[in-house]
Amino acid sequence: MSQELDISWQTLRRIAQDWGGAAAELSEVMPLDGGAISTTIVLKLADGRRAVCKISDHRVDRSYINEAHQLRLLAKAGMPTPEVYAAKLGSLDDPYSYILMEFVEGTNLQQARRACSDAQFDDLQAHLAELLLALHDHTGEQYGRVEVEPPAPTFTDWPRFYRHVFDPICADALESNLIPVKCRKQIGKIQERLDRLLQHDDVPRLVHWDVWSTNIVARPDDAGNWRVAALLDPNCKYAHAEAELAYLSLFQTATPAFFKAYQRKRKLSDDYHRVRKPVYQVFFLLNHVHLFGAAYVQPLQAAVDRLTPVV
Repeated sequence: MSQELDISWQTLRRIAQDWGGAAAELSEVMPLDGGAISTTIVLKLADGRRAVCKISDHRVDRSYINEAHQLRLLAKAGMPTPEVYAAKLGSLDDPYSYILMEFVEGTNLQQARRACSDAQFDDLQAHLAELLLALHDHTGEQYGRVEVEPPAPTFTDWPRFYRHVFDPICADALESNLIPVKCRKQIGKIQERLDRLLQHDDVPRLVHWDVWSTNIVARPDDAGNWRVAALLDPNCKYAHAEAELAYLSLFQTATPAFFKAYQRKRKLSDDYHRVRKPVYQVFFLLNHVHLFGAAYVQPLQAAVDRLTPVV
């Protein structure tokens, strides 16, 4: 277990027994790759049962309440997700916030790619497209984050909600001086024109918002066909579904097989390819500069340059 966590075995044992029953005996605690590694662990019981616990020590962390709500919402929408066993908000008397959920067997998408034949991976991509089509079929009346703790504001206008999400990120990233002055000015022009650039005739649709390799668990079924076993770590919103597709394309989570399957039902327009996709990708890369630093500056500059003639 990570040394960064000040969480006793007794605390983890109590969490395990709240889930597994008073007779359950915690036998092993293992760090789990993915997400915030120092706070994501597997609890293994003596009888072999396992659960994933994401836990924050000495902190009131509302993200776990929202994650539990979103996972249940995705499951209700027909998505494969881990079952949520418990979600708790810490307090002064019990200062541990956590979510406890099902351990799903499988590998992430990148690992699955190495294990699959080309045909098997195309089938897996088609299954991912089928799932996201079903997810995007769920619509809302307004745009907004899917959060209950505290309740999130909603918006009737997509560009306004998009600004609400990305303006704070832009402000932080652009003040870091990692991004060249010329690029910053270009991004400023894009921001000024978002009302025009993000125009579309669709409705708010439910999106996962963080579908990439590590958040996809895949495994072969009984017939040997690779399938998506779980979608993890949602950051759900009612948003423009094309933004989710632009994210999938940017980080090469989705292949041509995915888009071929997706577009059998929902065709992507020329305006998406020419305007909206590059806009969305600029802001996703800007967020990565904000989160991860200089490694994403060059890809950001290239994305901005591709968009400049359209702006």
